[in-house]
Amino acid sequence: MLEEVEEWLRHRSWSCGERPPAALAAAKHASGSRVSVVLPALDEERTVGEIVSVIRSELMAPALPVPLVDELVVMDSGSSDRTARVAEDAGATVVHRDDVLPRLPALPGKGEVLWRSLLVTSGDVVCFVDADLRDFSARFVSGIVGPLLTEPRLQLVKAMYDRPLGGDPSGGGRVTELVARPLLNLHWPRLAGFVQPLGGEYAARRTLLEELPFPVGYGVELGLLVDALHAAGLDALGQVDVGVRHHRHQDGQALGRMAAAIHHTAQVRLARGSRPAHPTLTQFERVGDGTGFGGFAPRSHAVDTVERPPMREIPEYAARRAA
Repeated sequence: MLEEVEEWLRHRSWSCGERPPAALAAAKHASGSRVSVVLPALDEERTVGEIVSVIRSELMAPALPVPLVDELVVMDSGSSDRTARVAEDAGATVVHRDDVLPRLPALPGKGEVLWRSLLVTSGDVVCFVDADLRDFSARFVSGIVGPLLTEPRLQLVKAMYDRPLGGDPSGGGRVTELVARPLLNLHWPRLAGFVQPLGGEYAARRTLLEELPFPVGYGVELGLLVDALHAAGLDALGQVDVGVRHHRHQDGQALGRMAAAIHHTAQVRLARGSRPAHPTLTQFERVGDGTGFGGFAPRSHAVDTVERPPMREIPEYAARRAA
């Protein structure tokens, strides 16, 4: 299976610099595609304005020959702060979760607003970006939209990046490393090549998204990735290295809730039937010498799959107890 993952990494992992703006503009013009960017937001007044401003000035400006982004929507998930006002002032269209499909009462959760965003956007390509990013760069959008404009077979593209926490350049992906990556490697090993399977920055064709169920909570990224594999096939999925992602980190209890939602999402999909467990775990390291796949190198490790029987079934132990 590692050979298949490496083959996929060679052909479906890129750097954002591989597709310059002029090439993307030409591809967008030729395809006639419209691109919508959606920011799910809950109390993100400190960061959402900068994200909106960067997208509008660098990817939507009227001066651009072909603007890469046609529509920018902030989906407010019930914020109690000034998120909506800040986003509007920066130039985004703000849609409140409860105003979309009002006959169906909204549920709390990120996946809920992503699902509802399909009702209020029109792009052929829909790009999701978390609203808590700091030091935001337009490549978080152009990097993942680009392959969908230049590779007709692609259906979904995720961003990959370093997620620093303190002095650890990859320490921010705790739920990914402890929950999501083991689940994917064990049950969906063909997805083991994704560096950031839970990342909130990804783009997909509307025709794919409208066919997939959306878990309403934190399990939405894992659910969409697994379902996209089954719906479109591995060759229709890709990832792009966009550098470093700075964002607000969750505390331990929030991570626990996130992990539980992700585990439940996996359980629901396992109940539908899937491949058997795979006894290796693929992890990634940033390589600085230009080798690897999109700047990252896979490292595979054997997973301990052997289980010892209950000690009371061991004859030596039983004899000792009898003595």
